[in-house]
Order: sequence, then structure tokens, then C-alpha cells
Amino acid sequence: MHEPRSAAAMGAGFPYQLKTMCYIEVGRDGSITWGSDLDAYERARAGESQLYAVWPGEWSSHLFVIDDLDAYARGMGLVHDAERSGLADHEHDVQWAISPYEPNPQASYVAIYVRLDCGCVLRDLYAFAAQMRARKAGTSPSAGDSAPRVAVTACAPVVRALSRPRRTVSEWR
Repeated sequence: MHEPRSAAAMGAGFPYQLKTMCYIEVGRDGSITWGSDLDAYERARAGESQLYAVWPGEWSSHLFVIDDLDAYARGMGLVHDAERSGLADHEHDVQWAISPYEPNPQASYVAIYVRLDCGCVLRDLYAFAAQMRARKAGTSPSAGDSAPRVAVTACAPVVRALSRPRRTVSEWR
């Protein structure tokens, strides 16, 4: 029998948002649930439960105890992390254009190039989408924002090519 490994010991390299990562929450009463959401984080912060992560490998899986809830919140995008996302918490100077390689510029979804002229680097698409939604709504980004409906198709250090619904591209202007 093995003890769980420490997620905090891996530092910023722990892949909190890995699609194959399975999160388990063990309540004080022994109840077990799986998944990750803001409520599980809040219960763990309140000491009502303990969070674990199962990182599947090719031949075996590894169990990690989530022992740094602040790192978990930053890694899961529950709180803004400028270092991880590459995005300062300010209104970005965004330039965009439809990709010259877009085969059908009138399609429902089009590939666009996005450039941040404010000096930020786009490392976390979900954080960027949350900031853009907040900018449009005139609010600040909040925990629990839904995932963006954009897909990365190519990237450079400051420029990202995104697939975006045609009907909402005007939001970025």
C-alpha cells in the first residue's frame, strides 16, 4: 500500500487541468464524490473535505493529495494567475484579423489571428476568454466562467489563431 504523493511538491508543473486527471473529494463523514468544481474547492478550504487527484499513467495511476489549495485554485482557473496564464489583470489591447489561410471566410466558424499589443502572452485560453467576456459585460472575471467556444489552431509567442463563431467575431473589435 502506498501513501498519496503531494501535488504541491511538484510545484507549478502539476497538470491540474489535464483532461484525464480525475479528482476525488472525501468528506469528513467519509462520503466520496468525484469531479472538480468551485463547490468542492470551497468545501476543502472550509476543512469539510480533502481533495485528491488520480493521474492516470500508461501502466499504473498515481494518487496525489491536493495539499496546496491556492495552487489548485490557480491551476484550475478558479482564481486569476498572471504567471500561469501570461495575462495581466487589465484591459488588453487586442488586435485580430481573419486568417489569410481561412478557406471559407463566410463560414459559421472562422480561423482568426489574435495579437495582444499590451505585452501579455496568451498561455491560458480559458483565462483569456473569461477576461474578454468580462470586458464585454463591463465586469471583472469571476470563478466558474464556462469554457470558451474557441479552439486553438496555431500559435506563436504573442499571436494565436483561433476558430471562433462568425456571428460573434464582432465582439472582439
